[in-house]
Amino acid sequence: MGKVGILQDLIEINNDRVAGFDKANEDIKDENIDLKQVFSKYADQSRRFAQELSAEVGRLGEEVDTDKSVAGTLHRAWIDIKSVFSGGDRKSILDEAERGEDAIKAAYKKALEDVEITGELRQVLTAQAQEVNEGHDTIKALRDLSK
Repeated sequence: MGKVGILQDLIEINNDRVAGFDKANEDIKDENIDLKQVFSKYADQSRRFAQELSAEVGRLGEEVDTDKSVAGTLHRAWIDIKSVFSGGDRKSILDEAERGEDAIKAAYKKALEDVEITGELRQVLTAQAQEVNEGHDTIKALRDLSK
């Protein structure tokens, strides 16, 4: 797939994560208002990640074009769950958020397994993956508490 393709897939799933958390925040009812801060934090995180990844694509002499992404199914989890957030109870909302977090976590894992990802780029992706994993664990812990 090449470095640029990998980066574009990660940009796309980060953008989908932003859209997913933003959608969740629009639909959250008052009883789950505490989740807004958590979801906003991770939406902002993915905005930052997408910008960092776009800069890496630029350093490689390419332009970001997520239309050519072959990851398709990787980010579908976030797209699919956007509709579930509306009207869901706390556990359902967090179940779906965790499913989205599983998808982005897997995307970073797959990217870091690619032999073309080396040097400074590997450091960037490793740092982002660590933050994604922490986000996943936070969402999972909140979900577990909601049972």
